[in-house]
Amino acid sequence: MTATAKREKKNKSVYGDGPKEIAIETHTLVVMVQNEPGVLARVIGLFTGRGYNIESLTVAETNHEENTSRITIVCSGTPAVIEQIKAQLEQLIPVKRVRDLTVFGPHIERELALIKVAGTGEKRIEALRLADVFRAKPVDSTLESFIFEITGTTEKVDAFIDLMKPLGLVDVSRTGVAAISRGATTHDDK
Repeated sequence: MTATAKREKKNKSVYGDGPKEIAIETHTLVVMVQNEPGVLARVIGLFTGRGYNIESLTVAETNHEENTSRITIVCSGTPAVIEQIKAQLEQLIPVKRVRDLTVFGPHIERELALIKVAGTGEKRIEALRLADVFRAKPVDSTLESFIFEITGTTEKVDAFIDLMKPLGLVDVSRTGVAAISRGATTHDDK
């Protein structure tokens, strides 16, 4: 037996390898709620009270006649934590339905951002060139700055922002993720 093999055998526990690290996953949850005062605070309170992190949050009324709003939450955690979040959301009284789009199937996620970039000369030209590549639309322009509107995946928006930093990034305003399942099914279909 070699010296390395002896060291490995010596360092190995008689109890086994021990627990494996559990991977953190990111999930997109759609929560359909009764649109009434305090609902968002109750949903957010569930996250803050248990120390769960929200990476993105968007809320809008989706059906005025039925008084229904859609909350889209991007959160991360271990698979057990994600399941716990979904179970606890479903127990809230104003919640009609919780759908985890990450496991439900194919879905589309988009985010909108307004990005202000200040610069002159070559930096200004490069900012415009990159905006064209990313299909970001200039929605405001002065002699010293641009405001670009960009839509796409979070990764696309992040990449555009990173490229604008050395070119004079001044400010960023983001909407958060809006998501919807693909195909003919709705959030209410089983």
